[in-house]
Amino acid sequence: MAAGMASSAERAVLEEEFKWLLQEEVHAVLKQLQDILKEASHRFALSVGGSEAAVKQENFMLGTSSTDQVKGVLTLQGDALCQADINMKMPRNNQLLHFAFREDKQWKLQQIQDARNHVNQAIYLLTNRDVDYQFKTGSEVLKLMDAVMLQLTRARNRLTTPATLTLPEIASSGLTKMFTPALPSDILVNFYINLNKLCLTVYQLHALQPNSTKHFRPAGGSILHNPGAMFEFGSQRYEVSHVHKVECVVPWLNDALVFFTVSLQLCQQLKDKISVFSGYWNYRPY
Repeated sequence: MAAGMASSAERAVLEEEFKWLLQEEVHAVLKQLQDILKEASHRFALSVGGSEAAVKQENFMLGTSSTDQVKGVLTLQGDALCQADINMKMPRNNQLLHFAFREDKQWKLQQIQDARNHVNQAIYLLTNRDVDYQFKTGSEVLKLMDAVMLQLTRARNRLTTPATLTLPEIASSGLTKMFTPALPSDILVNFYINLNKLCLTVYQLHALQPNSTKHFRPAGGSILHNPGAMFEFGSQRYEVSHVHKVECVVPWLNDALVFFTVSLQLCQQLKDKISVFSGYWNYRPY
């Protein structure tokens, strides 16, 4: 009998603890997550309210050593690459090429735009429950945490996983039309984000002769194509002869990735606490 009473008392204590967790601690964690993600959103140069202030332009240097074939300066303004000034030394004849974005052009970095949208979606999910909202069940909290974690994982993945593109997709990209002077027909460029870095890849091409004895194997999609990759574009076949990849660290992207990691850990910790109670009884309304 005593054991049964002890068990009942223990259950009462657990129920009180669980009630406190749902009513107090969950809201404390939600507030903490909101604060962290608002900081992340500010890093993307967009206020949470959605009003875009004048976003400052930042210049980043590409290439540092004297042996670099490609050097330049990229100007980033939020999610837009608003200027790219690139110098390139051609290995064949040591000829120097210089090309820059036309004054009226800027290139949207879709990865940054998408990541920011996912962050703002996570903030929306968190602010949808005001401080007076009473969570009734643990499963309700788990469902919210899963939804927030999904948005944060997608935001992080957009920055850590650049798109895989085929060489014809790169060749037909609007990016090739943005430079003055126009890019030579044997040069392709691609910009992308990888973790906290803004990357530029320059491909030098060699046109294959129609009677070439080389076995033609078109390359598939890839983040980075290697020398020897072949493709067909505009009835002409090409082979990649040289690849130059240069990059620069964007400090605020690094901050954003740290905020994502911390937020995901907070969500997981709250889920783990809720799950501890599930070992004692099924979640039910009070």
